[in-house]
Amino acid sequence: MKRLQLMLAGVSLLLFCGCGMQVQKGNEASSANESKENAVIETMKSRRSIRQYHPQAVNRDTMQIILDCGINAPNGQNKQSWAVRVVDNPEFLDGITEVYKKENPGVEKGPSFKNMFRNAPTVVFIANDTSYDMSPIDCGLMGENMILSAWSMGIGSCCLGGPVRFINTNPAAAEYLKKLDIPEGYQLLYCIAFGHPNETPDAKPRDASKVKYID
Repeated sequence: MKRLQLMLAGVSLLLFCGCGMQVQKGNEASSANESKENAVIETMKSRRSIRQYHPQAVNRDTMQIILDCGINAPNGQNKQSWAVRVVDNPEFLDGITEVYKKENPGVEKGPSFKNMFRNAPTVVFIANDTSYDMSPIDCGLMGENMILSAWSMGIGSCCLGGPVRFINTNPAAAEYLKKLDIPEGYQLLYCIAFGHPNETPDAKPRDASKVKYID
């Protein structure tokens, strides 16, 4: 009887230790998940639109991570209805800027003006499929993935519509639009400037009253 009691005590001890380890592992996993979640939230809340950059282009290995995050964004029916063009060639960025300056005299008078993309050394152009009405949403989701992943690695960004409007509508920019080699049936929607930040702007206020629960 005494031997049986010892055996049962041993089994109970093993079970208790096993359960303790399971709980500990569960708590560790929960803490790890919470940390990851908080890191994502912190990235979202700390991100700022950057309009001043250091001159060096974003390393292409880093840029590839950003692009991979972009194309993994949610999109309707997995159509992936975007076309993406990455430009880090100064000749292209400076060339189209010269065209822009000729069409908009005086625009370069700002003391820090270098190019029409907020002086960014790397620009991603995003085109949408005009045959799919939800394509602009897909392209927007992709861009947000890119912006947040970039910020998490210390790369700043700024969404830009003006340069794309100029490239799309101004005949003097046609040469550069052609160089982007946008597929037939697609049109430039917007672009994103990327680079190493040369400023630390404060957060601008957000209007929480625009968000409402409907019961």
